[in-house]
Amino acid sequence: MKFSIVLSTHAAQFQAVALKGSFEENIAKISGWGYDGVELAIRDPLQIDAKALARTVSSYALSVPAIGTGQAWGEDKLSFTSNIPSVRRDAVERIRNHIDLAAHLGSMIILGLIRGKTSEGQMQEQSMTYLIEALRECTSAASARGVRFALEPINRYETDLIHTVGEGLDLIEKVGADNLGLLLDTFHMNIEEPNIEKAIRQCGDRLFHFHVADSNRWYPGAGHLDFRSIMGVLEKIGYDGFVSGEFMPLPSADLSAERAIAHLRAMLSKNIC
Repeated sequence: MKFSIVLSTHAAQFQAVALKGSFEENIAKISGWGYDGVELAIRDPLQIDAKALARTVSSYALSVPAIGTGQAWGEDKLSFTSNIPSVRRDAVERIRNHIDLAAHLGSMIILGLIRGKTSEGQMQEQSMTYLIEALRECTSAASARGVRFALEPINRYETDLIHTVGEGLDLIEKVGADNLGLLLDTFHMNIEEPNIEKAIRQCGDRLFHFHVADSNRWYPGAGHLDFRSIMGVLEKIGYDGFVSGEFMPLPSADLSAERAIAHLRAMLSKNIC
């Protein structure tokens, strides 16, 4: 099993990203701590020099398993489900623009809060219709490039759309695209799923990517989640993707990143033994 951590390429308001600031300095630190990859949070792919970025990452023997797109919502308020047609169109276009970068880096594209939330005066059924339409367009555009999407079930306090694995799998069936799967996040699952391990097993081969944060959204090991059990289930279902840290930079960015991978590797080694 491989480990990565989220790094924002530019300044962002989202707090649950441990690492921000100088890109190459952070890449060097991530490699030095023993991570296998770096998950990049990118606001606008058109502002990225893909070749230079790829050279920097590969020079430290890292890969980029996934690209996060949440800043399109957090910074620019773009969403697939807005009641404003131009906003929906811009959201789809922003995600389509990620496809070339994802193909170049060999990454999947994460769809989190880009889905937005139901606008005031709009029925949730209409929001779901908009969401399915957007996902069909994006997955169709990405299919020829071999790019996959990982949609993240997110807790009820952040969106009213897709909270659980069951809801995510239902959505995937409605979209009907082989290159659409789920990203599961232990922080959100701890809120929405009755049993985290059962939810992981339910997801099965539609599990494309995996985020870890503890119950308090600090690094794994700082709360009450049983990561030995969680990692054990991932092993049992044959998950061979990345386990990626997305947590608060507490007590500091560097300490949280170091403690996260140490804890996760310890849990993994215990399962192997």
